Amino acid sequence: MQTSTRDRIVVATARLLQRQGYVGTGIKQIAKESQATLGSIYHFFPGGKEAVAVAAIRHGDQEFAALLKDALDSEPEPAEAVISCTRQLAAGLKESGWIDGCPVTAAALETLGADSELQKACADALNGWERLVLGKLLGCGFPADDAREVATTVISAIEGAEVTAQVNRSEEPLLAAGRQLARLIRSYGIDAAGR
Repeated sequence: MQTSTRDRIVVATARLLQRQGYVGTGIKQIAKESQATLGSIYHFFPGGKEAVAVAAIRHGDQEFAALLKDALDSEPEPAEAVISCTRQLAAGLKESGWIDGCPVTAAALETLGADSELQKACADALNGWERLVLGKLLGCGFPADDAREVATTVISAIEGAEVTAQVNRSEEPLLAAGRQLARLIRSYGIDAAGR
């Protein structure tokens, strides 16, 4: 299937953000990596680099949300589902040579304090992922307040473990986070049947 120029630009930008962050990614590099002209980039994204980055963050958000949803749906028990997710992330990161981390995290850290569309896209992504975990926990009978806090903890720990795994070039931070998050989830004594 032929990919549109706009889609090539967005996907290339998402990959560049994963590998080198927002600050390290230039508009000319985006053009080169996407095999698009600068004119095409500005045609589709009149707001320039930030507009392309926002679209790329939304793309990365959807990619991770799909992975997270699949992992959460793959196991009836939420603890096992979280382990499945961290295993998948660890394997993907290792396969990429430790360079394809989370584009949302990289961009979020580089734009802290800015009230921008980019920062809003990052916040929307993180909040959306929390809602996916929240839905799984609520579906298993977690009390709402506990479920919200655990969902926040799960996404925060996974994001931090992913960065640590990249820096150390090791799957272990993600795998350890998965094991400990599963232990936390199991400590509530609630199974998939809500008991």
